[in-house]
Amino acid sequence: MAYPASGATQRDAPSAEECQQQVRRILHSPTFRNASTLQQLFQFVSDRAIAGTTEGLKEYTIGVEAFGRKQDFDPKIDPIVRVQIHRLRQKLKEYYDAEGSHDPILIEIPKGHYLPSFQGATVPVADLKHGTTSQLDTTFFSVPTQLLGQNGRSGDQQTPKERRRFSWLSSSRAAIAAAAIVAVFATGFWAGNKQMRNGTGAETASSNPELTFGKSADPVKLFWARFLGNDPTPVVGYPDAVFLLDDSNDLFRFRQGASDGRGARVDPHLARRFASNPSLVAQAGQLYYENGYTGTGELQGIAMLTGLFGQMSVKATIKPSRDITPDDLKQHNVILLGSPFQNIAVAQLISMGDFTFENPDSRREQWRAQILNAHPRADENSAYRTERDPTTQVLKTDYSLISIQRGVVPGRYIAILGGLDTKGTEGATTFATSRPGVEELSKALAASGESGAKGGTPVFQALVRVRLAKGYQVLEADLMAVHKFHSQNPSGADGTTPQPSTH
Repeated sequence: MAYPASGATQRDAPSAEECQQQVRRILHSPTFRNASTLQQLFQFVSDRAIAGTTEGLKEYTIGVEAFGRKQDFDPKIDPIVRVQIHRLRQKLKEYYDAEGSHDPILIEIPKGHYLPSFQGATVPVADLKHGTTSQLDTTFFSVPTQLLGQNGRSGDQQTPKERRRFSWLSSSRAAIAAAAIVAVFATGFWAGNKQMRNGTGAETASSNPELTFGKSADPVKLFWARFLGNDPTPVVGYPDAVFLLDDSNDLFRFRQGASDGRGARVDPHLARRFASNPSLVAQAGQLYYENGYTGTGELQGIAMLTGLFGQMSVKATIKPSRDITPDDLKQHNVILLGSPFQNIAVAQLISMGDFTFENPDSRREQWRAQILNAHPRADENSAYRTERDPTTQVLKTDYSLISIQRGVVPGRYIAILGGLDTKGTEGATTFATSRPGVEELSKALAASGESGAKGGTPVFQALVRVRLAKGYQVLEADLMAVHKFHSQNPSGADGTTPQPSTH
């Protein structure tokens, strides 16, 4: 089954079932996978639009029902709905610019509206968005006038396209569309394998990402292709902080001191000496080494990176930070997730720059750490700390660093994405794998004069502020500052190659 001939048109709008399938496709896409707040909002407004239950749906209703705001929610004071609708509109564009470019249904949120429109096409969305309207006819939901924003138009002012009514396709057409999509992917898979057997195409992409994406229009893929260079198998290291586990399954932080294999018994004297809370450890009984836990933000970061690299035909090796070897550093580019407080490889390999992680109390963390700025500019602070609600103490803002530095051998680089909190790490990775984030970062790098020599890999530190909801939902990430490295030597003053800890 293939798409209809170029002269064919689709005069009916997609069915409710097809619209729901497209919504699910978007919600489970790599673009939306880690944007939980936008997922929640998109599901809410899409359900309302598809069901046709739009009467009385205003900014207040969305704030209360979709975001859980209290009954005294005032949209004039709290702009969360307008902000998140704007972000959702951008996220949908990002989706359709990448993996959704060949989807059979285009979902957009017109400016001034809160509800999405569903547009069916007999040609891929990529062609639809570039103006091949001669090949198709489109229909939209009619959006109620009470949902228009301050710049909205009344019903009499709406264009004919906005006034068209929603109609439904038959289930047989849905099956045809699904079969067409399967055929397209099958054809692409067959062609890719044929190219690989012939020594071109996919093989070239996997052997040299930069050759494939060096001229890409996607700034995210271009940015990471410059980092990867000719390395098709970068290493991603996640933190595997060591804890001491008692027989009640309680964990005690173990920041320093020699550790054994997971599950091995801990010497009581060693536990009392190096555990974060010696008095509690002394009463805990027999303890065992446990390094099987990592932060949720780091796990989300891994998902974002591997999803992006998969689109680039790059297969990353994922491993605990303690398993990163000198050979990894020599043969591959390495991406480390987390702060030096949780990721031992970050603590050993991070280069000294203007921004540094600092914890005033090595035994007590609990959001006390900070990022210091050695050379603050006019609009910058000398220190950035996790911010909490003064009444509830719920986390509301975290700060993180995105660093790209030269590796231990020429031609290799180390990227570090780490926050003061695990959610800061997630926010930093979200920023570094999103189109708006990379575009903003690229502009700042160009303005600072550190955009990479002759298209090469730029080396820098970027401070990112991460806004949170409920303490664990990443709402947005903003670029606060970009500083160039004054000295590039991740191995220390003696110039020796760092040796990641193996204990």
